[in-house]
Amino acid sequence: MAVDLRSKSPTFRRWFAVELSEENRQAFFIPKGFAHGFQTLVDASEVLYQMSEFYQAEAQAGVRWNDPAFGIRWPLPEAILSPKDAAFPDFVPILDPPN
Repeated sequence: MAVDLRSKSPTFRRWFAVELSEENRQAFFIPKGFAHGFQTLVDASEVLYQMSEFYQAEAQAGVRWNDPAFGIRWPLPEAILSPKDAAFPDFVPILDPPN
């Protein structure tokens, strides 16, 4: 799942999801300015992802998986989250810098 966080985008706060599986062998590109989340549908799943920039822990940010600002419909109602991911506050939009 990816949600558009670019405040000037016509798809701002809209989300899109795909099902990735061993059988369909698809990948999902998530551009800069989008948040992303994963929900595994089977036990013993592996999630691999690449980033376009070097990892910087201090640059981490996030949105809550069930924030009503997005209305994401997850396939399974239950979620197991890290304490860090569970603690994200309600979404507050930040204006994009001027071009």
